[in-house]
Amino acid sequence: MSHAIPPEKETGRTAQHTVVTGGAGFVGSHLCRTLIESGESVTCVDNLSTGRLKNIADLRENSRFTFLEADIVEPFQVAGDVDCVLHLACPASPVDYFGMPVATLRAGGHGTFHTLELAREKQARFVITSTSEVYGNPLEHPQREEYWGNVNPVGPRACYDESKRFSEAMTMAFRQEYQVDAAIARLFNSYGPDMRGDDGRVVPTFIKQALAGEPLPVMGDGSQTRSLCYVEDTVQGILALARSGETGPVNIGNPQEITVRELAEHVLELTGSTSSVSFVEAHPDDPQRRRPDIAKARRVLGWEPRVPLADGLKRTIASFAEEA
Repeated sequence: MSHAIPPEKETGRTAQHTVVTGGAGFVGSHLCRTLIESGESVTCVDNLSTGRLKNIADLRENSRFTFLEADIVEPFQVAGDVDCVLHLACPASPVDYFGMPVATLRAGGHGTFHTLELAREKQARFVITSTSEVYGNPLEHPQREEYWGNVNPVGPRACYDESKRFSEAMTMAFRQEYQVDAAIARLFNSYGPDMRGDDGRVVPTFIKQALAGEPLPVMGDGSQTRSLCYVEDTVQGILALARSGETGPVNIGNPQEITVRELAEHVLELTGSTSSVSFVEAHPDDPQRRRPDIAKARRVLGWEPRVPLADGLKRTIASFAEEA
């Protein structure tokens, strides 16, 4: 099954026009590139608070790519017809949302409202990338879309967790009241090239430290688990949902579960680093287990991840090594 959004539409236009908010960020930039390569026109909207122009540098000379520097917490306009709005704009790493809690909440509230209003105005398909963090520190394992979660609404992670939970509620409200063609993708941990080495997420942190010969900081005793999905697979999952008629929420992630300590050892082996592992205090409310149930994505989207962890890590390590 092809996951690319078809370039032709009944309007007769030669290519679809997709708006990607947060398009200069990690997942967003990969999404923009995939859409351009499939023949789409793309408007990338980003305020560059966490996104980077270097992530989209290769796209800016393409006539089908437009970069709009704008903050979605304020109303914004996109010229012309729009077929699809993919809403990714929100600080997504602990370093960012711990440092910008109010901006994170506003991205989920005001930002999602304005982006949905754009989709409503343009009569466009709308997909928001929510997160596995809506499940909190889960009491159900693996996590199914029907699970309501175990979230601390006043803890230090609440700015991100509740921002996304509110975004989901806003999306469903627009679908119910205004009949916006909207859907929710719940992304589990994604990794790959173009991640910032300083964003605080586990894969770039481990790779950066290993390449520098410095200790890898493992939080707690390292027994907590993560399920890591290579960005190429994540993008294909988002596009599969965008081109479907599904509402969601739909989990997009890799069900292969690994402990953080095992991941550290894996990175050390793949980099050939002599770095040690250093155990540090865990963040408050750090989820202890994380693994998606992707039965729904397989059933309704025909999607599942393809890139094995070892291959994805090798590609990511190579990317970091080139930048070092």
